[in-house]
Amino acid sequence: MSWKKRTVTCGALRESDEGKKVILNGWVASRRDLGGLYFIDMRDRYGITQVVIEPEFTPELSEKAKEIKSEFVLWVEGTVRKRSNPNPNIPTGLVELVVTDYGVINQSKLPPFEISDSVDISEEIKLKYRYLDLRRPKMQKYLITRNKLSQIMHRYFEQNDFVEIETPVLMKSTPEGARDFLVPSRINKGKFYALPQSPQIYKQILMMSGYDRYVQIVKCFRDEDLRADRQPEFTQIDIEMSFVDQNDIMSLIEGFINQVWKEILDMSIPESFHRMTYNEAMTRFGSDKPDLRFDMEIVTLNEIVKDAEFKVFSDTLAEGGVIAAINAKGCASYSRKQIDNLTDYAKKYGAKGLAWMKFEANGEVKSPIAKFLKEEEIEAIKQAMNAEEGDLILISSDAWTRCYTIQGALRLEVARQSGIMDSVRGKYAFSWVVDFPLLEHDEESGRYIAMHHPFTQPKEEHVELMETAPEKVNAIAYDLVINGAEVGGGSLRIHDSNVQAKMFKLLGMSDESAREKFGFLLDALQYGAPPHGGVALGMDRLVMTLTGTENIRDVIAFPKTTSGLSLMDGAPSYVDEAQLTELALNLIKKEIEDDKE
Repeated sequence: MSWKKRTVTCGALRESDEGKKVILNGWVASRRDLGGLYFIDMRDRYGITQVVIEPEFTPELSEKAKEIKSEFVLWVEGTVRKRSNPNPNIPTGLVELVVTDYGVINQSKLPPFEISDSVDISEEIKLKYRYLDLRRPKMQKYLITRNKLSQIMHRYFEQNDFVEIETPVLMKSTPEGARDFLVPSRINKGKFYALPQSPQIYKQILMMSGYDRYVQIVKCFRDEDLRADRQPEFTQIDIEMSFVDQNDIMSLIEGFINQVWKEILDMSIPESFHRMTYNEAMTRFGSDKPDLRFDMEIVTLNEIVKDAEFKVFSDTLAEGGVIAAINAKGCASYSRKQIDNLTDYAKKYGAKGLAWMKFEANGEVKSPIAKFLKEEEIEAIKQAMNAEEGDLILISSDAWTRCYTIQGALRLEVARQSGIMDSVRGKYAFSWVVDFPLLEHDEESGRYIAMHHPFTQPKEEHVELMETAPEKVNAIAYDLVINGAEVGGGSLRIHDSNVQAKMFKLLGMSDESAREKFGFLLDALQYGAPPHGGVALGMDRLVMTLTGTENIRDVIAFPKTTSGLSLMDGAPSYVDEAQLTELALNLIKKEIEDDKE
């Protein structure tokens, strides 16, 4: 071996090590030449140590050190001593290593960006040179936090009698919801596997097989349009249990989250989390994943304005809609342009417009709709909104879901603009949202779709409504929400084959179609299926929450862009004709040519 192996890492040395002879291996984070006196910061994933090459003691090394550049990989041998200029910002900052010998293990080209947490470059460049980006301390912290979460998961669920079982990555395509990623079969030409969107059916079958407590860290794949918090492949902590009710599952997860926050953040959090129904979450916060770190609750104004002479309100109420508002505290100073910008923002969520009302410091009320309202109606709005001088009321008028969704989006936007979001950073609010509707109506397809998935158990008292009033059926489903992000979701599952058949029928599947797609599940349900349920926690989103980043790509080692590209290795890529022929595949040339353009 032409290099000397490290005896200690770059993050380990302390005052107590003074006088020790050690060897470091690592990268050159920085190099300062003070007339032949070299100060070099050596970096590995454990930390940084300053090493010193002194010309009066090692003139031959000082002359040789001119070759050292940033990101060179070195071995360095020397003696630990106290620093004359301590750096209190790093754990090794009280000592340095006086070099007695060193060698270059490998050289580096000039990196396209500085390996520093403060570097300001485009995400495209960072993703192209991901191997360099991952050297940054912040990025290493994200992935190490992810590793800690994995280790806690293994310990916690082993202590609670769970069995870790791997489910297939190549499975039957059962399109219901997001698009599948398809994998052609070479041996069975013309047929395809699908990559799993979730191991849902397999973990249910494991319950029917008698493995009453299953857990797995599992990769899932969805071929859908991407956002800042979405990736085509993502990771779940996947859990399923038999002979349990909703409270058993939620209590188990509360214990897990408590242990995670204690071990990773050294923080005590409530042993049990706040619970609210889907209806309450929507009407109070305008979202089924409400951020409970701050107030600004939505207020429904239907009763107050039901007799108002404002046609927009009266038409909405006549159609069974809702008038609702939030109080943007202290925002009466907003200019008309700022309010117009909020209106444009609301339109992204389906709003046709936005009514507003300013309560100014002189007691005057300014509003484009004031002329349509009686004084007592304005006063009633003021009282209902708990408004004071200097406040801005933002009012939406629309169908139930759209109205509250608009208000929920405005609530978050006002919190961002007014600095509320900055003030709550570092705080955590945990909540379960329960009692979701079993179904939602998809306007595009003109049919019902499952709000969670087709295997969700309806409330027992609602089963008979599946045939007469499906829109009134609630599910035994629950989402875990932390700081306005859904980090997990689950439900009790249907364990009665007749109820499962009813569910497929509600989703517009014929008996033949249900049998073709899910016949193996329907069969398994007839061989002694236990009552069961589970939950899946989004590992990526949990790490985002723990580290405070808002970009999912930060917590995945090798992520894709928002267009599904891997800029580092060039995936996805074209394959040659021989591979396609072997798979009995023919490409549609026109679509490929259009794509290239």
